[in-house]
Amino acid sequence: MALRRALHFVFKVGDRGKTATFYRDVLGMKILRHEEFEEGCKATCNGPYDGKWSKTMVGFGPEDDHFVAELTYNYGVGEYHLGNDFLGLTLQSSQAVSNAKRVGWPLTEVGEGLYLAEAPGGYRFYLLDKEQPANDPVQKVCLAVSDLQRSTHYWTALLGMKLMEKNEEKKTVLMGFKDTQCKLELHDVGGTVDHGTAFGRIAFSCPREQKILTPLVSLDTPGKATVEVVILADPDGHEICFVGDEAFRQLSMVDPKGNALLDKAMAEDKSDEWFAKHNRQKAAA
Repeated sequence: MALRRALHFVFKVGDRGKTATFYRDVLGMKILRHEEFEEGCKATCNGPYDGKWSKTMVGFGPEDDHFVAELTYNYGVGEYHLGNDFLGLTLQSSQAVSNAKRVGWPLTEVGEGLYLAEAPGGYRFYLLDKEQPANDPVQKVCLAVSDLQRSTHYWTALLGMKLMEKNEEKKTVLMGFKDTQCKLELHDVGGTVDHGTAFGRIAFSCPREQKILTPLVSLDTPGKATVEVVILADPDGHEICFVGDEAFRQLSMVDPKGNALLDKAMAEDKSDEWFAKHNRQKAAA
């Protein structure tokens, strides 16, 4: 179990330009790789869509040892309904706080040295105003659950995560596969978990030799390694992706052209201009 590692969280975005500004100029993350696809993903990486889409991986360092964000953009979809399933991503970076203030990105102080910044689409990011650590600044991802005991059992007993902290008063638990990795926090919201249409997905890798009881899906990325993927769902329907670690390490190598590829794709995407010219809005998911 210790060989498993936390990889990324998937966010569906409707505006790549504003989103890129937030991750690059506010958080200070780097574009690690960018990939364009002409049709929908067999493992529904881009949601229930069959059309052209793109994937952009952003983070503070290589995917081998950093928890990153996967930004999926479906051409023609400009807006997603945010549910209450994703409660926030916490990272430690005084530089990100300074960046936000410098560029005028709205910040709300929600605790001593803790600020809330919303990414385009309404996704919550909590910025801890302390020096950015040498290793991964991303500390935890928080997801809503309707029954904390049931969910804790699922993630620990069935998926093998280690329970690290439990707060009865706040109705939260903190867990992970390894102390040095990004943690998963579950927060009991005392009601139904709504995934909206922006429903995300958290991803982990595991060695290929481990037994997985459901069929694997092989995903091809042009010019890169083919990875095997299995998608699970926890008791509240949170999507969980496990990928074969060996092939994923090859697939996820940092592409020095990633930044340029994203900028090129955004420049060539004339959909915003087309919709504005015809006085129409992009579809809402």
